Amino acid sequence: MTGLTADSDVWIRRFHPPAAGEPERTPLVCFPHAGGSAASFHGLSGLLAPAGIEVLAVQYPGRLDRRSEAPMEDVREIAAAVVAALSPWADRRPAYFGHSMGAAVAFEAARLSEPRMLFASGRRAPSTHREEAFHLLDDDALIAETVRLSGVSAELLADPETRDLVLPPLRADYRAIETYRPEPDAVVRVPVEVILGDRDPRVTEEEARAWQAHTTGEFGCTVVPGGGHFYLTDRTDELVALITGRLAAGAESVSVAVARGRRS
Repeated sequence: MTGLTADSDVWIRRFHPPAAGEPERTPLVCFPHAGGSAASFHGLSGLLAPAGIEVLAVQYPGRLDRRSEAPMEDVREIAAAVVAALSPWADRRPAYFGHSMGAAVAFEAARLSEPRMLFASGRRAPSTHREEAFHLLDDDALIAETVRLSGVSAELLADPETRDLVLPPLRADYRAIETYRPEPDAVVRVPVEVILGDRDPRVTEEEARAWQAHTTGEFGCTVVPGGGHFYLTDRTDELVALITGRLAAGAESVSVAVARGRRS
C-alpha cells in the first residue's frame, strides 16, 4: 500500500503484506496486551495471510524499536493515536482485534472509527469493574504477576537488562488499564465477538458476556475450553478459524445487504 503517513510507519507493523500485483486483503488491526508489542502477532499474521486477511499490528510507544519514547498511560489517548495512524486503511474499514488491555484500546478506537467488527479477547466488558492496582506493586511483584498470567517467561525476566526494558512499558500499561473508566453505557455500532479462556483469572464468562450491552450490532461469545489468559498462544488454530469464519460471515452479510439495496 502506498501513501503511508509518518504516524502509520511509527504505529503499525505489517509482517506479511501482499506482494505487488496480489489482491488486497481484509485488514485486521491487532492491539497488544499490557507490556506486549506488535511482535506478539507475527505468528497470527502468517497464519491469516493465506485466508486473505492482513494483520496490522499496533506498536505502542516505549517498547522494542520505540523504546526511546515515553510509554502512554491513557487508554483513550492510545486509541486516538492508533486511529489517526490507520488513516491509509480507513476506506477499507479494518476489523479490530484486541487482547486484554488491547481489547479496551480497540473498543475506544472503535468508538472513534467504526471498524467492520471488533474482537474483544481476554477482557471483561467496559461496564464491569474490578479494583486492581498492579501498577503500584514493586518490580518483583509486578513481574511475578506477569509470569503468573504466562505473559512472559520467568527466565527472560531474570536478565537485568531485559527487566529494565520490560518494566517501564509494562507498568505504564497497567496504569493505563487500571485507571481506565469508560462510560458504563458506552457502545459501538459494529458486531462484537468476545473470546476468552475458561480458566482465565482476569475475566469470567459473565463479565465477558456483559460486552453485549456495549454494541448495537450482532454479538457473539466464544469460550475456549482449557484456555488461560493467554489462550491465543497455544490455541492459535482455533483462533484463526474463528477470525476467518466471523469475517467471512460479515462480508457475506454486507454483500447481501448491498444486493438488496440495488434491487430496491
